[in-house]
Amino acid sequence: MFAFSAAVHASSTLRVGNQVLVAGDSRERVVDLLGKPSSKSHAHKSRSHGSRRGGVRVIDRNEGGEQWRYRRDGHVTVVTLVDGRVTDIEDDRL
Repeated sequence: MFAFSAAVHASSTLRVGNQVLVAGDSRERVVDLLGKPSSKSHAHKSRSHGSRRGGVRVIDRNEGGEQWRYRRDGHVTVVTLVDGRVTDIEDDRL
């Protein structure tokens, strides 16, 4: 039996050729380096209000930002943007 493990790397930087994408870069910089994403989705952050039991869980669609997904060179790269700025970069090897 073989076990498969995909390497997932979350970072605040990503090398793209001889350029580097870093947390804090603008959405325009992401498009300049990576092009148009293959898909976009909203990243949701949830927070609880009230007591531990019976509290209300609120999901704020804007608070989590957007996730842009790219397929490139045997990797799936997910760039999270909040307010038009890169906050997180995940690079998964296929």
